[in-house]
Amino acid sequence: MASFLTLPIDAVQSGMVFGESIPDETGRNLVEAGSVANQYEIHQLKKLGVRNVLIRIGRAGAPQDAISANEGAVVSPRAARQIALLRKPDPARVELTASVKQRINDGIQMIYTNPDPKLLAGTATAITNDLMAAIESNNAVALNINDLKTSDEYTFKHSVDVATIAMIIARNRGYQRQQVYEIGEAGLLHDIGKTKVPPEILNKPGRLTDEEFRIMKRHSAYSFVMIARNREISRDVKFAVLQHHEKIDGTGYPDHLEGDQIHPYARILAVSDIYDALVTDRPYKKGYSPREAVELMMTMTSQLDMDDFNSFLSTMILYPVDSIVHLSNGETARVVKKSDSLILRPTVVNIRTGEVYNLESARYANIVIT
Repeated sequence: MASFLTLPIDAVQSGMVFGESIPDETGRNLVEAGSVANQYEIHQLKKLGVRNVLIRIGRAGAPQDAISANEGAVVSPRAARQIALLRKPDPARVELTASVKQRINDGIQMIYTNPDPKLLAGTATAITNDLMAAIESNNAVALNINDLKTSDEYTFKHSVDVATIAMIIARNRGYQRQQVYEIGEAGLLHDIGKTKVPPEILNKPGRLTDEEFRIMKRHSAYSFVMIARNREISRDVKFAVLQHHEKIDGTGYPDHLEGDQIHPYARILAVSDIYDALVTDRPYKKGYSPREAVELMMTMTSQLDMDDFNSFLSTMILYPVDSIVHLSNGETARVVKKSDSLILRPTVVNIRTGEVYNLESARYANIVIT
């Protein structure tokens, strides 16, 4: 049986189900009851001044995380006072409208289904322009990593996600605008060489044999060859594409480069690529949760550029402010402040008692968000 919960508009996430129709001034419905929320609709509701939204929970169509996290999320008066006192809005985030997502999806499909060298640069430029415009429209310095999704097809989604994450990392590292742009272009093109890998290997539902994995690893070199002679694509982009699987400790491929031998763009792409690959479902494995992926990457410090990885951690939003979360001590809390250094450990307030947990403090080291 369905139940309903009123949430602040800032807490509404893509995939949640509207519990009521919301009309505009003329009486025309902006959203229909039972429809699934997307980022464009949420953004428009915010612009029109809508402050609270009725969300349907407990039925098919609502994300399981939203159901489990928000059941019975009644905030006590004491908790509400603490939340109002401590709440610090998330930094400006990249938001892609539905129309921009569709343009990007169409463009990336064109690149990967018809990788004509003559069209690659122009199409990649158009997509990167859209991503750059989205970042610059509100001076975005952060990304809600739960919102990334432009397509249901792995290669298309992965390329755009990697490009977007990499651009935000670069922007926060202080890279110049043209460099941020080129890193985005490299992210879009980094896996183009997979179009040269036999489909039976690329889409194999089980573990690859050693020989199959050896063939799969050729894709970065294939990607480089496909763009090497294209004068519209910069040398930096080309080397980023070639080296995106290299590791700081020399264990990567194709050339087992180490440290500063690896192009700075490629070191950023490596962080973005590994994260998105970990969280994405594949024919042969279920993706990790964002929390699990970040925890796993924290064990890879010898392989990743730590400046880039720390920038990733500081700019990615795993638990948006106003999210309702469960804690390992059995309590339910609302997120009120993002940690600047520990993506997994924001400040939260128990919604019933009003107790504050600054999870990055050693005092609460034994409490985690579950």
